Order: sequence, then structure tokens, then C-alpha cells
Amino acid sequence: MDEQLKAQIRNIVGEAAHILVVSHIRPDGDAVGSILGLGLSLKAAGKDVQMVLADGVPASFKHLSGSETINKRVKGEVDVSIVLDCSDLQRIGDVLPKDTAPTLNIDHHITNLNFAQFNLVYPQVPSTAEVLVGLMPQLGLSIEKEAAEALLTGMITDTLGFRTANIHADTLRTAAELMELGCDLPYLYNKALHFRSFEAVRYWGAGLSTLEKEDRLLWACLTQKDRQSIGYPGRDDADLINILSSIEEIDIAIIFVEQANGSVKVSWRARKGFDVSQIASGFGGGGHKPAAGAEIDGDLELVKIEVLEATRSYLKSLQ
Repeated sequence: MDEQLKAQIRNIVGEAAHILVVSHIRPDGDAVGSILGLGLSLKAAGKDVQMVLADGVPASFKHLSGSETINKRVKGEVDVSIVLDCSDLQRIGDVLPKDTAPTLNIDHHITNLNFAQFNLVYPQVPSTAEVLVGLMPQLGLSIEKEAAEALLTGMITDTLGFRTANIHADTLRTAAELMELGCDLPYLYNKALHFRSFEAVRYWGAGLSTLEKEDRLLWACLTQKDRQSIGYPGRDDADLINILSSIEEIDIAIIFVEQANGSVKVSWRARKGFDVSQIASGFGGGGHKPAAGAEIDGDLELVKIEVLEATRSYLKSLQ
């Protein structure tokens, strides 16, 4: 960020009295960690801050300090709105009025549409949380222990415990800096990636029972019936896609999650050398080369046929 832009954004944030911080629906650890990391630091600077997630905070992140202050709707006055970890505005749900341009867009997705007045998008950085660790001091914000724990959680989850292909030495240095602020890395790692509820693991079982493989392409499905019969509370895949992507004999893994509104949430994961964001963008989604997603209107079986056909075509184009 050049000095002029940095000064401009710093002045806007500094002069704001009421700040809204939002992130995407079906929030992951990077969304929750980024909102809390920035939101808590803004509060510590004396700002009136609303932190909003349309779907609320998943149970696996409610141990983070301040998570209980995240609301599902905006209440009251807003001077400055900041959108985190979102490639487009549709991803935040019905949080902002339609045709409203947020003040600031901070993200790391290569497919980001630059929808705000000011757009700080760093595709080379593995997580939005890591972007914030570098950015916040430039905006005059300090990072205390509780904010550091949230930001480190965001880094842990989006890198799958520092094992995705896009991490670099600076990522590990940043994690070490956060640990020096008092973060317990093993505790945060276990809470974010290792521990699972009984219902989540049963939900995995339902998805694994549908597992199919074709050459080096793998996929599975989760239905509304699965979720309801098991009692899984979320609308996501309980991170089953990360289990699928660990299977050694595949290049691309896909999971299809049927939604109550008649759409299907599709997530892709890929080995190094593949770019599934190209496929996701064709369905109105986005993401990164190794990890992308889209929400597609339609029947589960029909969506599955369309997505598999597009993915096969992508793989064929590489031959």
C-alpha cells in the first residue's frame, strides 16, 4: 500500500465514530478471526464497532474472546463499513442495503471484484488474517492478545495448519509474532482443526457414504435430509472437504452441500498446479487456485452433473 493511500485510509478510520465490520455467510475461521482481530483492535482504539456475520459464529470458534459480541444484523448508525475476506458483496448476505458500496474491502482472494471505495486485495497472502496483521499497525491499530488469538486462528484455518501450498516464510514469521503476544498455538490449532462435535463426525459419515472417484477426480454429497436426521446445526460441510482433499490418489476433490433455499454449495480443493478458481468463477463463485467455492441454484443432482462436466472439461484442457 502506497503512503498516500495508507494515509487516506488511516484518516477515514481514525475519524470514524461508528464502524461496521462484516464477513461472509457460512463463516470459516479466517472470516471469524479477521472480524474479531480487526473489531477488537478498533474497540481498543475507542471506536464504536459492530461486528456482523449473517449466519452467526460457528460453534467451533465460540471459544474466541469477543465472539459473543458478533451479531447477525446491523443495528444503529454506521460511518464506515469494512468487508473482510469476501470476493464479492453477495457473499455477506443481507447485511448492507443493496447498491451500497462499502468503505473498505480487505481480502486475499484472486477473484475479488474490488467492490468498495478502497480495495486492499493481496492474492499472494494465504489468509485475510495475515493481511490484517501487516495492515493494522499501518492504520495505527495495536494488536493485543485476544485480537492476536483470533488472527492466528484465521491463519491456522485458511492454511490447514500451515500446510497449504501458498504459505511462505513470512507466514510463519507472522504466526511467531502472534505467539509472542501470548497466543497458545497448540490450543488454537486443536480447537480450530482437530476437535469436532459428535454430530459433525456423523455428518462426515453421511458424506463419505456417497464418495465417488473417477481417475484423479473425487466427489461427495451432503443433503438436507442428512443434516436434519443427524442434527448438524450448520449449513456447511463441517470441513469434510479437507478430509477428501487428503486422499493421496486425487488431483481435485469436490463436495456438494444441499441448502434449504434450493441451492447447492459447491467446494473444490486441488493439488498444486491446478486452478479451481477458474471453474468456480464460471458458476458465479470464486476463491484461490487450490481452494474455491460457489453457491449454485438448482437441484442437487442437476448441479452435480453440471459441475462435474465443467471440472472434467478443465482437466481435459490441461492434457
